[in-house]
Amino acid sequence: MPELAEVSRIVHFIRQHLAGKTLAKVQAQHDDIVFGKVGTSAAEFQQAMQGKKIVGAGQQGKYFWITMSSPPHAVMHFGMAGWLKIKDQDTYYYRSDKPADKEWPPKYWKFLLETSDEPKTEAAFVDPRRLSRVRLVDCPADDIRNHTPLKENGPDPVADKDQMTESWMIEKLKSKRVPIKALLLDQANISGIGNWMGDEILYHAKIHPEQYSNTLSDDQIKTLHSSISYVCSTALEVLADSEKFPEHWLFKHRWGKGKKNQPAVLPNGDKITFVTVGGRTSAVVPAVQKKTGSVTKDIDESANGASNSKRKRTVKQESDSEAEEKPKAKGRVSKKSNSAVKNEDEDQKPSETSVGRRRSTRSSK
Repeated sequence: MPELAEVSRIVHFIRQHLAGKTLAKVQAQHDDIVFGKVGTSAAEFQQAMQGKKIVGAGQQGKYFWITMSSPPHAVMHFGMAGWLKIKDQDTYYYRSDKPADKEWPPKYWKFLLETSDEPKTEAAFVDPRRLSRVRLVDCPADDIRNHTPLKENGPDPVADKDQMTESWMIEKLKSKRVPIKALLLDQANISGIGNWMGDEILYHAKIHPEQYSNTLSDDQIKTLHSSISYVCSTALEVLADSEKFPEHWLFKHRWGKGKKNQPAVLPNGDKITFVTVGGRTSAVVPAVQKKTGSVTKDIDESANGASNSKRKRTVKQESDSEAEEKPKAKGRVSKKSNSAVKNEDEDQKPSETSVGRRRSTRSSK
């Protein structure tokens, strides 16, 4: 699923190619899930956008929006496989040098935009899996973040640095008893961190993903805060172009999982292992990420000889942890088993996700 950095890239392209232009033509195909699940219809979307000028674009974590010359405005997220294609521009899922992408409109489009200027700019929101959401928010542009779904989500690590202070992080983590990886993935806590970014952050912070958040020391949380800032800002600076990520990043070396004769190791020889936290596969470097406090497995083992009542409390702790991990924003994903979500999301190889696609870097300029 496109995370903070990948969404920032498409916001960059909207500002570069669509902002300041009037929409001469808007087409939308109704989808009871993509539009309907969040109370919008294709006809309403088309009418709201037609003939208006695109003023700009913004982002909070995995959500982004297109601001128009007058309300309402379009607020969206990509789900697991959605993307906004801009014709003749390399934006991950659209490659101008790829024959299949010469087809226009592209397959699985949900709405099409065409500007009035010459040469005109054409864009298409596509989603083959129908896990994305497109809605209209009727409010002044500056007030979008005070409305659903954004108001239910946590602060953005880049846009809201003034809010996400070290003291804020300490209070947040101490108030919850969930595996730290699950806490980072919960969009109600922090917006935009997904599976690969969460693993990268914890690796640089030297924190094991299974460790409970409230067992981390203040110094560990301060290091985690610094790691979040570093990973997020670095990824955004290169517009999520994975070829430009630092060579020492975990991301560069984690994709050997399941391949014969290709173990996942770092250049220094440290092995990369994989554990499941909150139903998601996490890449871990045991030589670096030590457990310094209790984790779910430790509690399970201590409960073996306990009474039935103690066992019930342990099960409840695990259930609470899983509940914390689930995104609380409405209309984000369809109901699927954890294993299905894991296989569909960021645990895939780079070639199967937007961030890892090999691409030219011309479009980053």
